[in-house]
Amino acid sequence: MGFNILVTGGAGYLGSTLVPALLQEGHKVTVLDNFMFGQNSLAHVCHDPNFTVIKGDIRCKDTMQPLMKAADIIIPLAALVGAPLCSQDPVGATTTNHDAIMMMLDLLSPNQRVLMPTTNSAYGTGDKDNYCTETSELRPISQYAIEKVEIEKRLLDHGNAISFRLATVFGMAPRMRMDLLVNDFTYRAVNDRFVVLFEGHFKRNYIHVRDVTRVFLHGIANYDSMQGEIFNVGLSDANVSKKELCEEIKKQLPEFLFLEADLAKDPDQRNYIVSNDKIEATGYMPQYSLALGIADLLKGYTMIKKSGYSNV
Repeated sequence: MGFNILVTGGAGYLGSTLVPALLQEGHKVTVLDNFMFGQNSLAHVCHDPNFTVIKGDIRCKDTMQPLMKAADIIIPLAALVGAPLCSQDPVGATTTNHDAIMMMLDLLSPNQRVLMPTTNSAYGTGDKDNYCTETSELRPISQYAIEKVEIEKRLLDHGNAISFRLATVFGMAPRMRMDLLVNDFTYRAVNDRFVVLFEGHFKRNYIHVRDVTRVFLHGIANYDSMQGEIFNVGLSDANVSKKELCEEIKKQLPEFLFLEADLAKDPDQRNYIVSNDKIEATGYMPQYSLALGIADLLKGYTMIKKSGYSNV
């Protein structure tokens, strides 16, 4: 028997992959999205009678309240995602990423489940070894990460919730984001054949967008044992530096060149290594490697250009 699931922002990068999978699992899915990028990324599921789509704003209580009353599970994906987009519109970012989620948590009944993507960018620069587990001190740098940390604390106070601290996501999706690091570097490799790296030794963790879908399905299936917990979600063999990422791309696109330069600092000062042991101990293992993701991006970029496919 399936659940009634409300997915806010369900037409976005994560949702456009997740929603079809939820429907395939037999759930009834309602998507609330403002379609700010003009995307039609869920057109291929409109035939499904278990799919409902509503154009609206998560900041509007009159819109959210009746939708939430009908939901067994809420997956809040709607957000202004990433530091650059939040810097462009800091007021919109706060009202969407913080205030609207706080309102949503106020509207929850005790028996409603929430599976929420947070971010491992909250680790900032990690500890002296840059190694982070779910119990590590949080050092968020950007407005986006700072507000996600505040939301996560409130989310866990609700109790009936799971927080997935996602690594940097990559891979092709129906609503594409080409501003994410792997996606961006691969696009540059395809179209410019060249990247200049600032602070190329900075490391972070990565996860394929389809493995993000899989972790939400895993959380629904194993909810009783995972409830009330935080889980890092990333590829344990992909704690790699920007230089190492470029080397991975070059393996599949040998004509790609990259150069490390000391001309400037990277405005994104995140630098950390993340442990994914906790989520793996629940039986979840990613299926899509960094190499597989680069391969699917190389295919995807034969079809699309960057205009309209990023958040900034």
